Amino acid sequence: MKNFIRMLGVVLLMASCSQEASLPEETVPDSSSLPANMLYHGEMVLGRTLENPYSLKNMENSLKDLYGTRAEVTLEPNCRYVRFLPKDDEQFSALADLGVDMFDHPLDREILRDGDYWHDPSVPEDEITWQYATVPSDFVCPEGIVHEVLEDCFIPDAVAQTKGLEYADWNAVEANAFRLTGNEALLEPETKAKKSYPSGRITIVDSGLEAGNRTVGVSGVKVMANTIVKVASAYTDAEGNYRMTTRFSAKPHYRLCFKNSKGFSIGLNLIIVPASLSNLGKGSPEGIDAEVSTDSGDALFRRCVVNNAAYDFYERCKEEGLTQPPSGLRFWILGSLKSSCALMMHHGAMLGEVKLVSNYLDLYKTLIRVISPDITIGAKNISHDYASLYSVTSHELAHASHFQNVGCDYWDTLITYVLKSFLLNGSCYGTGNGEDAGYCEIAEMWAYYLERSIINQRYQSQRGYPTYWFHPEILDGLEGLGLTHSQILSSMGRDVTDTDSFKSNLTAAYPSKKSAIQQVFRTYSR
Repeated sequence: MKNFIRMLGVVLLMASCSQEASLPEETVPDSSSLPANMLYHGEMVLGRTLENPYSLKNMENSLKDLYGTRAEVTLEPNCRYVRFLPKDDEQFSALADLGVDMFDHPLDREILRDGDYWHDPSVPEDEITWQYATVPSDFVCPEGIVHEVLEDCFIPDAVAQTKGLEYADWNAVEANAFRLTGNEALLEPETKAKKSYPSGRITIVDSGLEAGNRTVGVSGVKVMANTIVKVASAYTDAEGNYRMTTRFSAKPHYRLCFKNSKGFSIGLNLIIVPASLSNLGKGSPEGIDAEVSTDSGDALFRRCVVNNAAYDFYERCKEEGLTQPPSGLRFWILGSLKSSCALMMHHGAMLGEVKLVSNYLDLYKTLIRVISPDITIGAKNISHDYASLYSVTSHELAHASHFQNVGCDYWDTLITYVLKSFLLNGSCYGTGNGEDAGYCEIAEMWAYYLERSIINQRYQSQRGYPTYWFHPEILDGLEGLGLTHSQILSSMGRDVTDTDSFKSNLTAAYPSKKSAIQQVFRTYSR
């Protein structure tokens, strides 16, 4: 997997929007060098297998231990502890779409060192590892997905009153099952006789905002909690608040899953998985509050910033009527890569007719379609800079909205130009004189223009444009004529391959502004 990421990095460098570049190697810090209060975000270390207090057998034993002969009733399983082995993203997504919360490590194993991921050593590292979950007893696995039922379970919180056992105190039964199975240490003294619905708030510090307003919610991210095989999850709202609908009496492990409520995911944990998990540690059954900052570790901070930038972008699209990026957008964040790009590979771009790279990637095409990114964010030198990460993410999302307007063939032409320019003169934008330079001109004008607008609004700043041969100022001029972001983007269809065709579309759509539009283009003509 690491070798594949490095190989793909060559292509990412050439196709990037930034001219700064270095080969990517996704790395994590050595846990021995971390401050005591910092959570580890590398690979988990697992220990012995725990006895599952929620197994049907152990719940029946707990009932009988508490109520003797009154509990001579056979429990029926209401859930199952299972594992799946998806062969590709399609199978993984089929399970996720059914609401299955999947973990890449066995839920009944002791965690010696918590972390963000685990890969079963029996599974090749270029394949999706076993995914563990708790599902309803009547769950039907989609056809063709390898799976295994590990244990039938009974989780009291998941059902209404059980016939013949109306007298049972299920809180006590559950706590007793923990004692009988040697898991009493997981129970907190104050919660041994009660359960709680975990709730809290996940926030992050944006130091670029005005003092007093720098703590913002981590929006739309999934918070996951589990105590052995008891699993719950909830999405945060725009302010970072969450509340789960399953009660816990033991201390859960909390994690953030970067599959957002808006539909996009942030992946790449050195394992093949569409959405990264970030460890938040073990916490109270009542829930945890977590404030992410630059002291929380690079990986978690970066994911939260990119998450927020994307969530805000989707909200902006809804509010302004902008074309949204395609559904199921997939991000990779590469901490040792400076460049960023919107290759849109997961949505079919770049792998078809781009002859410069198709032969090079031929053996990897199937693998790339399993884990391929749409957007890669190069975070080298900006891992602690909220505004810079937010800015570059907004830039690439502007490209993704443009892609949705124009499609794969247009994007392949654009990427081919970028690759040729990089190979010929080391500049991904070229000089503006090459064949198909107009594709680059239109794409980058739009991305720099919208990025600047978003950042200046968020930070109340007056950021300018970098100096290139294309002129985003044209779009500022159009805005000055009263055209909205949505109207500008709507005029950038697949027939717009240079500024002349863009100008023609605009004057046809807004004839009353024809002279003023022509003057804007004359002002910034090359």
